[in-house]
Amino acid sequence: MLRLNPGNHVVLSAVVTDMAADILARVEEPIGDPTPRTALSAAANLTRRLLSEVPEAADRALGVGVGVSGHVDPGTGLFRYSSLLDWDQVDVAGPLHEATSLPVVDTFAVVTVGPGIGCGFFLDGALFSGATGLAGEFGHLPLDPAGPLCRCGRRGCVEALAGDRAVLRHLRDAGVTCTTIEEAAHLAHAAFAEAGAALGRGLAGLCNLLNPRMIVVAGEGAAAHDLFGPAMSQALQAHAFSDAALDCSLRVDPVPHDLWAWGASSSTTRWTVPCPEPWEAIPRPGPPAPTGRPT
Repeated sequence: MLRLNPGNHVVLSAVVTDMAADILARVEEPIGDPTPRTALSAAANLTRRLLSEVPEAADRALGVGVGVSGHVDPGTGLFRYSSLLDWDQVDVAGPLHEATSLPVVDTFAVVTVGPGIGCGFFLDGALFSGATGLAGEFGHLPLDPAGPLCRCGRRGCVEALAGDRAVLRHLRDAGVTCTTIEEAAHLAHAAFAEAGAALGRGLAGLCNLLNPRMIVVAGEGAAAHDLFGPAMSQALQAHAFSDAALDCSLRVDPVPHDLWAWGASSSTTRWTVPCPEPWEAIPRPGPPAPTGRPT
């Protein structure tokens, strides 16, 4: 004789996850109606609540991801239409960003600095690895054909100009002797400034090419950001086309040396073919056997 009125209340659910998408905390909150003003206000409150409950989440949060039913423009964050929610032309990203001070991110790059320089791309909500997994070799972007020799055998790569070896080389050329990047950090600001300027020119290339909303500079070398950061930011601003640098927020996230193991453990890639014995050539499949029928 009685049944639940499903439209009487709506429940919003929010979670904080780590980079492997493991949930660290979750909260839910019923709201009286699903109008954009009510829903976005509740979403902002849930975000602030989670950031206050999870240690260090406020400092480490990359951004806010929103899952809604309907047509969302990935470039602007504009919710164009939903027949389920009865929303039409609603700005989702803007109000959440204003309320939480966090970017609502769908396109960003992570650049790692240290002995080598690497990069990963998250484009339009998905990890981008290229046709064969090679995307992200930012360290071997050629900047100066007459520049120093890189470990890849070519000259003037970003890594050769901005990696740890570049800083140490600059110090040796200046007559300063040191063997570790830690010693270099205490001895010469000029060496880091030169490396930072080269890194900034490379980042400008990323901004001009991909127009990301955020670039995260990470890796063990990011601990020296106070030394190379100003020159990096200046070069980024100077070489980025139009508003590419203004459209992109720059975030520095120094991490421990186990970053690489952590990243590997988060990967969902799985081999589906047994690995051959060491140094054994992997046989290529031959043409299919004839069937006697036209193909």
